This record gives sequence, C-alpha cells and structure tokens, in this order.
Amino acid sequence: VQLQASGGGLVQAGGSQTLSCAASGRTFINYSMGWFRQAPGKEREFVAAIDWSGDITYYADSVKGRFTISRDNAKNTVYLQMNSLKPDDTAVYYCAAAEVRLVSQPTKEDFDSWGQGTQVTVSS
Repeated sequence: VQLQASGGGLVQAGGSQTLSCAASGRTFINYSMGWFRQAPGKEREFVAAIDWSGDITYYADSVKGRFTISRDNAKNTVYLQMNSLKPDDTAVYYCAAAEVRLVSQPTKEDFDSWGQGTQVTVSS
C-alpha cells in the first residue's frame, strides 16, 4: 500500500493541527494504521494506532488526551487530530500501515509500509 501524508506546518504552542494520510494500491480495511514521529537526533517513536474498524486505538502516554487518531475507510484515509500542541511535539510525522490486527500497542517493527513524512513545528 502507498501512503501519502499531508497537513504538517508551523503552529504555535497550544494550537491544533490535523494530519491526513491517504492510502492507495491495496484494500485499506485490511490494514491497521499508525502514526509515528521522529525529532532530530532521536529515534522514531510511536504516537498512535488504530485498527481496521476504528474501534480500537492506542496512544503514546505523551500524547494521550491531546491527540486523536481516526480513519475514514470510505476515503482510504487516516487522520491525526493534534490539540494542545507543545514544542516537544515538533518532529517529522510518519503514517504507517500494518497488515495485521492490533492486539496490543504496536511498535514500528509491526508496520511494513510508510509514508514520506510531514514536518510539524510547534513554536513556543
């Protein structure tokens, strides 16, 4: 499956931003979807994931209560709504697809397709 992320940009601390990731090439509902991020000099880290139906979600502790992952299977798109943004949220955000059913919080090794990344910069 091919993934195209969009929606990044510059936002002030406390603001909101929504990322989108459009999937193509394969049957979208066969995939669990995730968002990861990577800040300069740091490892790529898990942010959020959602199962094929949208009923099961997982979040990193650092974003729980501020970020919401969702998907629209009719549009083959997954979203990441980010609220109360902090400078520490500054990173390149990647969407990813895993052809597995999620039974626990996933790691990046569970995902085999990745988008190109979109930069999110939060100014203080």
